[in-house]
Amino acid sequence: MTTSVTRVPAGHGTDNGRPRVVIIGSGFGGLFAARSLAKSPVDITLIGKTAHHLFQPLLYQVATGILSEGEIAPATREVLRHQKNVTTVLGEVVEIDLTARTVTSVVLGRRTVHPYDELIVAAGAGQSYFGNDQFAEFAPGMKSIDDALELRGRIFGAFELAELATDQEEIDRLLTFVVVGAGPTGVEMAGQIAELSRRTLRRDFRRIDPTSARVILLDAASAVLPSFGEKLGERARRQLAEGGVEVQLGAMVTDVDANGIEVKDGDGQIRRIRAATKIWAAGVQASGLGRILGEQSGAEVDRAGRISVLPDLTLPGHPEVHVVGDMMALDKLPGVAQVAIQGGRYAADAIKRRLAGKQPAAPFHYKDKGSMATISRFHAVVDLGGRLKFEGFIAWVMWLALHLLYIVGFRSRLTAALHWTVSFLGRGRSQRVATQQQVYGRLALEQLGPGWEASKTGGPKQATDAGGDMTGRESA
Repeated sequence: MTTSVTRVPAGHGTDNGRPRVVIIGSGFGGLFAARSLAKSPVDITLIGKTAHHLFQPLLYQVATGILSEGEIAPATREVLRHQKNVTTVLGEVVEIDLTARTVTSVVLGRRTVHPYDELIVAAGAGQSYFGNDQFAEFAPGMKSIDDALELRGRIFGAFELAELATDQEEIDRLLTFVVVGAGPTGVEMAGQIAELSRRTLRRDFRRIDPTSARVILLDAASAVLPSFGEKLGERARRQLAEGGVEVQLGAMVTDVDANGIEVKDGDGQIRRIRAATKIWAAGVQASGLGRILGEQSGAEVDRAGRISVLPDLTLPGHPEVHVVGDMMALDKLPGVAQVAIQGGRYAADAIKRRLAGKQPAAPFHYKDKGSMATISRFHAVVDLGGRLKFEGFIAWVMWLALHLLYIVGFRSRLTAALHWTVSFLGRGRSQRVATQQQVYGRLALEQLGPGWEASKTGGPKQATDAGGDMTGRESA
């Protein structure tokens, strides 16, 4: 493939002298930073690995047929179409030169160099398999639209294949679903698969009984939703059990293959669970850009790829470089959307203050607005920053309201509300289309060889720019 290099001049193609702000990532941190600079005399280039802004907390609802991908992933250009000082660019950032103050992005062999005066890095994080990346082939994560569509195909396809099977052992394997990770993402995913089998699909098949599906939630930890505290975690575990989810704690995954998963229990015994569908909802790894920045700035990078930042979210010796969201390591802040949103706004305010000749603001202070997770229909748990913890129907209504508030676009909010009404009050799920291409497309691309991604982009593979998660889970 021929590689072309484009160097973008200042100010939308003309050297107009306006400060150039480059934002890496179209997730929560990047999007809210761009919006906060809407009225500032700057020229913004927002570089996204995808052409959409992903509302990651609802990916599991795409995977289980409640919502369509368009409702949680509006086009970034559409979201920012009224903001005239923003240029949106599709590309994967493969190089940052702190000395030259340039960012290089690549898409389909086309390399583009973007100069900057101020840089906001909000590239998010991807799934971590704790050094066992081979697990991804058989246990997809939950970090992108591609992941959700692949899982939708695997989940609904398992029921279809079970309807055709004649051997009971094969039927049992196809109707066993294992979710690894008992944090909010795993809890919500397991709960929805259980509801899917026991409510939505219970009358749709003739040879199999969908309600007999086995849904297992695994975690090496000793509690469900550990970040919510022991009391809420235990209530969530009981509610999951009542909904048909087998919660197995103290179980460490040691191997994953096409036909099942091996786990090591607390007593050291290794056992095997035969299951066709495995879902990985444990662990995150920050974008590889953190290590690139660490090598040039001397800032420490932790095992999860997060780079240590100063209290004003900048890098040592580089006050023009702001790192926000899942990529930054500061005061043990969690990888949630509110950290990314508040960090993006703080970085934008710092830029505005510098342009206005004002003194820097006080160090970044995260305001914990709480965490929440749905367990099942009409049941959720809420932790309002440790001040108040409760669960049940009221918590579920709060979850609905908050997620509607953060979905971008009136049309998406309206259709999401309609789909929730159909799914939660009735039995239907309108987004049940699943194709073989969705299931096997990623595997086919990977079979092209380990160098395919690098040859396609001209650089190393990177994590998705998710920008964090608003409901208390660790994320991209």
